[in-house]
Amino acid sequence: MSQARLMDGTALARRIVERTAQRAAALTERTGTAPCLATVLVGEDPASVTYVRMKRNRCRTAGIASRQVALPAATTTEELVGTLRSLSQDPAVHGILLQHPMGGHIDERAAFEAIAPEKDVDGVTFASFATMSFGLPGFVSCTPGGIMRLLDEYGVDPAGRRAVVVGRSAILGRPAGMLLLARDATVTYCHSRTRELSAVLREADIVVAAIGRPRLIHGRDLKPGAVVIDAGYNPGNVGDVDFDSALERAGLITPVPGGVGPMTIAVLLEQTVDAAARQLGA
Repeated sequence: MSQARLMDGTALARRIVERTAQRAAALTERTGTAPCLATVLVGEDPASVTYVRMKRNRCRTAGIASRQVALPAATTTEELVGTLRSLSQDPAVHGILLQHPMGGHIDERAAFEAIAPEKDVDGVTFASFATMSFGLPGFVSCTPGGIMRLLDEYGVDPAGRRAVVVGRSAILGRPAGMLLLARDATVTYCHSRTRELSAVLREADIVVAAIGRPRLIHGRDLKPGAVVIDAGYNPGNVGDVDFDSALERAGLITPVPGGVGPMTIAVLLEQTVDAAARQLGA
């Protein structure tokens, strides 16, 4: 069998950001207001600081104003909720991103729910999950949304296919499964309590790896010709899939880095412009 074809998230994300920049410029010209994304960071986790800086730079590239709100690590849930509600009520802010992790003392769900649904451009609230699940207008979780765009770009129609999502986090695994279900895939969720994971994976036409365990999924676990989306990112630029062995078995596969990661930021920027357009009535 020939090697799998790579799904180039970097190239697709670049095109999405270019189109988003054109839309942002046109919106700014029509309304006199640039789309604005507020990023809230609690503490100084090095990876989070780097990620927020990257998003701020991408905002600049796309013609989106960026407001950074840096809070000390000792910030309480009540204080964080107050900050998010204030940003939700600020007409100059069109999208809100709450960077995670936030620290074990923070009630993450309470914080996410303090974000107004119309500004939830990262797709983390209950309202966004509901609209994703029922295929209604709203904002998708950015990484799952990026995954769906990759599938579309490479002509993968989920309808009627067996999709296995490995991971059930609230912002990645669960919404990824719901988006696949909305496109008529037959979806199975696997997680830390799943028995005989390899047997389940060998039945999958589409595999989404999103569990945060380096190289958990080996090529021998895959159905020949499967579409493999590696949404994991572990120290050392390693995904949740053993790339070299999977490359010999899959039909399509995302690399790490350069696959899902760039798509996450591209969808975030696109949804920020969508939010601004709705709020500005333009």
